[in-house]
Amino acid sequence: MGDILAHESELLGLVREYLNFAEFEDTLKIFSKECKMKGKPLSKTVGGPLRDSTSLMIQKDLIAAFDSGHQKAFFDLWKEHIPGSIRDGDALAQKLEFYLHIHFAIYLLKHSVGKPDKEELDERISYFKTYLETKGAALSQTTEFLPYYALPFVPNPMVHPSFKELFQDSWTPELKLKLEKFLALIFKAGHMPRLLTLCKENGPSNKEMLQQLHQQLLEAERRSMTYLKRYNKIQADYHNLIGVTAELVDSLEATVSGKMITPEYLQSVCVRLFSNQMRQSLAHSVDFTRPGTASTMLRASLVPAKLKDVPLLPSLDYEKLKKDLIFGSDRLKAFLLQALRWRLTTSHPGEQRETVLQAYISNDLLDCHSNNQRSVLQLLQSQSEAVRQYMARLINAFASLAEGRLYLAQNTKVLRMLEERLKEENKDVITRENILGALQKFSLRRPLQTVMIRDGLIFWLIDILKDPDCLSDYTLEYSVALLMNLCLRSAGKNMCAKVAGLVLKVLSDLLGHENHEIQPYVNGALYSILSIPSIREEARAMGMEDILRCFIKEGNAEMIRQIEFIIKQLNSEELLDGVLESDDDEDEDDE
Repeated sequence: MGDILAHESELLGLVREYLNFAEFEDTLKIFSKECKMKGKPLSKTVGGPLRDSTSLMIQKDLIAAFDSGHQKAFFDLWKEHIPGSIRDGDALAQKLEFYLHIHFAIYLLKHSVGKPDKEELDERISYFKTYLETKGAALSQTTEFLPYYALPFVPNPMVHPSFKELFQDSWTPELKLKLEKFLALIFKAGHMPRLLTLCKENGPSNKEMLQQLHQQLLEAERRSMTYLKRYNKIQADYHNLIGVTAELVDSLEATVSGKMITPEYLQSVCVRLFSNQMRQSLAHSVDFTRPGTASTMLRASLVPAKLKDVPLLPSLDYEKLKKDLIFGSDRLKAFLLQALRWRLTTSHPGEQRETVLQAYISNDLLDCHSNNQRSVLQLLQSQSEAVRQYMARLINAFASLAEGRLYLAQNTKVLRMLEERLKEENKDVITRENILGALQKFSLRRPLQTVMIRDGLIFWLIDILKDPDCLSDYTLEYSVALLMNLCLRSAGKNMCAKVAGLVLKVLSDLLGHENHEIQPYVNGALYSILSIPSIREEARAMGMEDILRCFIKEGNAEMIRQIEFIIKQLNSEELLDGVLESDDDEDEDDE
């Protein structure tokens, strides 16, 4: 009973809110009166009056922009406050938006005293034409709207019979009335009472969603078990291989003492090396007394299937492609960038992929050698999130191949644009991941390492790594790998020395992170920067050795070995930097 009384005020408030929403005015009056008589407190709906006043202000601003003909102000408010699902999916909203565009297109013709300003009129007609070619194209098959697609091309619409209705005195007030009713309906629907929301959340659709999520969870668990079995099998094969190798080494040592290896022993070793399906037939069908038989069988089992002849892909019109990438719509740009990336990444390794990449490079697909203000590379700064993302994906695909890295790295323009985008990109995780991936691959080259260090990229990396739990696995792994590559250089270590305490804290925290893929990179970065005496002093002051020894107790053999090297470096008294710097004489193989 006490729980009911505690929530009674809120429950009564929910009932009152719903009665008000459903316009049960008489019922609401009697309900409020009876609550007052019985001394039942009614809670106020949180944010209700404020929300209503805000909605009224938005509606007034939209109507005012409609009356005054302020096209840009109106459609900015329209796009901001009318949900996209309604604008794009509701037939009534689409029709109303079409007529609103007509209203603003002909506004000057109807309201100007004398001849309207030609430049402003042309701008309005051009805006309407752009709408017809993009979003308005969906209504081109509708008989009601078909005549209006000719409006931008008619010299004087006021005297044209097809548009006579638009210039009647009643047309604009009728459209305004439709707009007011639409806005009232939309903003009222947007203020759904909490009682109705609670009913919807516990309705059949929510149960169906829970069932789907449960099914997805079961499928994920099944996949996880499959992968775990594969992992266990690979691990068992690895242990078996190590055991066979150790026995073979023992046998080789025995031959030095004159002890012969018998065919039976060789047979048993080879049977252990082959898969279960081959073992039984192998044991009875192969003559191990003949020299070379075992090695031939073993090599034959590892030979990949012969590659089929892969045809070369048809050539592209790169001049038109680049023109569409620069001047096309955002939708077209995104599709083209995706298709170009797929053409590269889905091509067969070898001649086909090399031909695709060389065609991209020889035609300067990304305009790396262009000095024009408008270039394909500028798509990294596009207003469209999708275009930026697909551009970053394509650059990352280029950077994954040695020739692609060479093409992108011929000047620092690409690098600087990637750094700028990386520091500005806060919304799209995928874009940031692909830029990080590309930069990490660029860091294999010494000249680009130098630029990254000078541009303070180390400070940016340290800053985001302060909170690794907020990062995706990809972002975390590539950030730490990039930091390690930059720390291999003396200039990079000196940058770290400026914020030694912060760098050491971030790296020591990362040592205990649950993502074990980053451990070799963290260890490498620590070992490298500890060659600087001032950083060693800072590390000793913060008790770094004790921190490292905690991980020795928990780590595997390789981890222990690496940490022991770091401790040795920490306790070193060398004044000179003894760690070899990275060089760019060689580039890594294609990834």
